[in-house]
Amino acid sequence: MSVELENKPPVSGGGGGWSELWKKEDWWAVWVGIIFLAGALLAWLSKPVIPKRWGNDDIPSIVGSITSSMIPGMILTGIILLAFFTLAIRFSEKESTSKFMIAFPIIFGLAIVAELLGNYAPLRHYGVNSVIWALVIGLVISNTIRTPKVFQGAVRTELYIKTGLVLLGASILFDRLLTMGVMGLGVAWCVTPIVLISMYWFSQKVLKMHNERGLAITLAAATSVCGVSAAIAAGSAAKAKKEEISLAISVSLIFTVIMMVAMPALVKLFGLDPAVGGAWLGGTIDATGAVVAAGAVLGPEAMEVAAVVKMVQNILIGFIAFGIAIFFVMRYEGKSAGQANVGVKEIWIRMPKFIIGFMGASIVFTLLIPTEAADRAISIANGWRGFLFTLAFISIGLESNFKDMAKLVSGGKPLTLYIVGQTFNIFLTLIAAYIFFSGRFFTLPF
Repeated sequence: MSVELENKPPVSGGGGGWSELWKKEDWWAVWVGIIFLAGALLAWLSKPVIPKRWGNDDIPSIVGSITSSMIPGMILTGIILLAFFTLAIRFSEKESTSKFMIAFPIIFGLAIVAELLGNYAPLRHYGVNSVIWALVIGLVISNTIRTPKVFQGAVRTELYIKTGLVLLGASILFDRLLTMGVMGLGVAWCVTPIVLISMYWFSQKVLKMHNERGLAITLAAATSVCGVSAAIAAGSAAKAKKEEISLAISVSLIFTVIMMVAMPALVKLFGLDPAVGGAWLGGTIDATGAVVAAGAVLGPEAMEVAAVVKMVQNILIGFIAFGIAIFFVMRYEGKSAGQANVGVKEIWIRMPKFIIGFMGASIVFTLLIPTEAADRAISIANGWRGFLFTLAFISIGLESNFKDMAKLVSGGKPLTLYIVGQTFNIFLTLIAAYIFFSGRFFTLPF
């Protein structure tokens, strides 16, 4: 989720091939997720050892949250995570392996602190959990002393959150996933194209961003689909400049942090049903990790719905990148669709692969694993998933320096485009969420 980008190839660039299975971080999120689930099923992996809930009758003081007997287990928890993710980094980004190994114990320590604060029972009752504290800790460090370079090797937001989402798939029954997914299509696949097209039209007809078409479509994709991944895919498809993609990501990140805190509060203020609220979050908050964290504040049902809606929306990334490439070539380069030099395979290349892991985990744990064994393994996997989300939000906070982001927002047009587009998105998605997830028009699977 960093705003610093490598030079990305255009959407027509290669990709694919069997080597991607062990060279791409997106696939390694799947493999690490499978390792966790297999370990839980085979009983050689137990729950992570993290601080206990405190501030209640059982453990009134913070001192009782971590006992001396828990220290070896916490160290083992860190070693397991370090081993699994070092394996992923070693294959996907070999040159960064040593930096990751040095930095991870620091990030792990910060995550333990976030868990300690997040397990304070009175505040947790109001939704102030470990991921909120993780974000706060990361933001405080990044916006005061700035994130030290030694930390940066283990700031791996996407890897942590995608692995956690693969684990989440195991806890959602496949028939339930299918039903929610079909209704999620109504929210994500109906609203997203409308918002994308409307934002681009607004940028050209109202804001007159004729010399910033690449920025406009990139920002529209980031807003309507899923932030960073969509911005990179759409920007590459439109041949946007590197700084335009960075600017779109920066604007998206600033508001993602705000929305992941504000949107659950609005759901509670309006008294929305958890399913409706979850669908609303899933269709509006830009980043998948932020969607899941915001949904968790509202409860497990809202988190499930939010995650499914967002992943259904993520599937659109490939289709949208493909469509943008064709549109820009035909509209602005005067070529035919056949001259666009972009194949349908781009839809597969751009699709986030962790979605496959999420769906695969749901299928296997629903259809192939005996209920008793599945329940035991899911309980273990859920413990690891929660801690992975904490690691992810430490990373998000450490990557988010508002002063640096604000510098990139030069001029008011990109900000205006985002605010107008996201406001439209929020209202339209709320209507769709009510139609598909209120239970008044369709039968819900819960």
